[in-house]
Amino acid sequence: MKKFLITALLAAMMIAPSTMSAQEENGFKKFSVEEAFEDNGFQWFRDAQLLCAGNRQQANAMTIGWGGIGTLWRRTALTVYVAEQRYTKQFMDSAEYFTVMSFDMKDSNVLHYMGTKSGRDGDKAQALGLHTAYTANGTPYYTEATMVIECKIMYAAPFDPQGFKSDVPKNMYTNFPAGIHSMYIGEVVNAWKK
Repeated sequence: MKKFLITALLAAMMIAPSTMSAQEENGFKKFSVEEAFEDNGFQWFRDAQLLCAGNRQQANAMTIGWGGIGTLWRRTALTVYVAEQRYTKQFMDSAEYFTVMSFDMKDSNVLHYMGTKSGRDGDKAQALGLHTAYTANGTPYYTEATMVIECKIMYAAPFDPQGFKSDVPKNMYTNFPAGIHSMYIGEVVNAWKK
């Protein structure tokens, strides 16, 4: 009887669905941004991160150096900016979610390539040998990242030049070929790190 129970238990374990998330399978552990975000929020975007949006059929990523992390509308929020002419903008405009990813400094070629090449010219992730995975919400990210923050877009709008109150933004866009940036404010809904 004991042998039968052990055999039945082993058989059940082999056919039971995995409770491990795709992120855990890729070496990530879930964490709370509110409690365990260890980076300096004022420096984090200056160090360059990777923004990705899209779906299982098509996605694109780009390096970003502008952004903010904090609280808005009683939600933990992350704000990113994408210029009008960037290929990623069309993905952000049609997405419900986006991811922001960090990479080890040894992978700085990833950030450089993603920031200097356009997805219009080919699949940048494939060219770099990155492996695309998806969150439970279907949001793309790369398994080579060291941290992934998934956000649900709460607000999106282009900057209105009528609102520029100093010369800083006026001067920025005087000869900026990519066009005025749009702001995307996302509620942080998931975060994982290795």
